[in-house]
Amino acid sequence: MAEYLIKMADERGRIVQHLEVGGSPEEVRNRFLQQGYLVYSVNPRGILAGGAIHLPQRRRIKLDQFVIFNQQFVTLIRAGLPILTALELLAKRQRDEYFREMLEKVRALVKSGQLLSEAFEAQGTVPKIYTTTLMAGEKSGNLDEVLTRYVAFQRVNLSFRKKLLASLIYPAILVAAVIIMFFFLIVKVVPQFAELYAQFDADLPAITKFTLAFGEGAQHYFFLIIFLVAAAIAAFWYWRRTPNGAELLDKIRFNVPIFGQVWLKYQIAMFSRMMSTLLAGGLPLVQSLLTAGESMSSRVIAQSVMQAAQSVREGLPLYAGLEQRKIFPDLAVEMIEVGESTGALPVMFSSVAEFYEEDVQNALAAALSLIEPLILVVMGVFVGAVLIALYLPIFSLGASGKLH
Repeated sequence: MAEYLIKMADERGRIVQHLEVGGSPEEVRNRFLQQGYLVYSVNPRGILAGGAIHLPQRRRIKLDQFVIFNQQFVTLIRAGLPILTALELLAKRQRDEYFREMLEKVRALVKSGQLLSEAFEAQGTVPKIYTTTLMAGEKSGNLDEVLTRYVAFQRVNLSFRKKLLASLIYPAILVAAVIIMFFFLIVKVVPQFAELYAQFDADLPAITKFTLAFGEGAQHYFFLIIFLVAAAIAAFWYWRRTPNGAELLDKIRFNVPIFGQVWLKYQIAMFSRMMSTLLAGGLPLVQSLLTAGESMSSRVIAQSVMQAAQSVREGLPLYAGLEQRKIFPDLAVEMIEVGESTGALPVMFSSVAEFYEEDVQNALAAALSLIEPLILVVMGVFVGAVLIALYLPIFSLGASGKLH
């Protein structure tokens, strides 16, 4: 048995965390889920727990692979096949061994009498929005309809992510080129100039001395530097997965100039798209908010949504609950208010999502159009400074005749 730090929302929507003893993170998570709590995370206490290093063993299913499965699943259900038969056929066709084993486990649980939503939730690898969507379809008797909405939602989500990633490829290539050029100049070029200038008894400029000393140190401690950089990246990766680290990193993201607003709008778009899908599937407002809040990657937005859900439980309109958090943009709150007053909240959430998705793409394109030239300028200044530092003594040595 080991100690785990569990972060969850209680029945009033308040975020709490405490230590809990259990055999595994999944066992602790399921224990509190059965009690009605909304669990955010279950992490081992410290990097060493129970005398061993706990590394994440849970694999994730690729989103595009999961969307294709659900599209095929809906087609088979509409064709009149029983759920067990559809799961068996799709499991046999899966090339991914992990995904195939998961579908076989789901089929076994359904065959034993569990609901399809409960069987998928027991795997601990599928999104919360998916299991909640399944539950809504099972209660309403429209499983194929709600699954169709989920597939449509994820298609839009995938398309939006691919567009964002495509717009970041060129800046990433530029940054990688700067880093590679930096290492090449410091590790390969600078030491050769150091050997050249060592043959001459000349007083080198300060910038040249600094460049040569830096290159010599980088060459001698190259592997140590690589190890330290890798260790720093690993430590940062572990820290960002802790509740406090993820929350602090999320707050930093929102405060980054230009990109902070882009990140906020992206989160608002994702939240609105989820809410539109869940509400259109027949889920109550509070349950939709809880599900969307748990599915958000931003801790700040997730906490705001959970607190807004509690405000709705207490009788406040949704727009008022979101407005109190002072995180959501005024335009989004106003559009949600209109949707509530007209009884068209799912449609309005869809409009909010479309508006902010387009706004994110435009804002990101505008920001990158400024950053790409800036990266080129930084690259040029860096390369120019290094070359000047390396070649400056050559002119003075040539003028003094020491190079002849």
